[in-house]
Amino acid sequence: MTITTISSREFNQDTSGAKKAARKGPVFITDRGKPAHVLLSIEEYQKLTGLNADIVDLLVMPEAADIDFETERAVIIHRPVDFS
Repeated sequence: MTITTISSREFNQDTSGAKKAARKGPVFITDRGKPAHVLLSIEEYQKLTGLNADIVDLLVMPEAADIDFETERAVIIHRPVDFS
């Protein structure tokens, strides 16, 4: 794994180069010499987060059945309209 560090200016001028470098390892993007962002390939991101599910699996929310959700009944009070 290769770690690459580039400035924000370099990133803006050569985004495709940064994306190519991200295939080999993380790319640190600096602002005024300090690391501000990290660019990762999606595969590396999924390894870090453990997210290998597709969007459909994420939207289904199978754990939602375990969530207790109760609301209070909404009370709507009508008020006269003042057109002055």
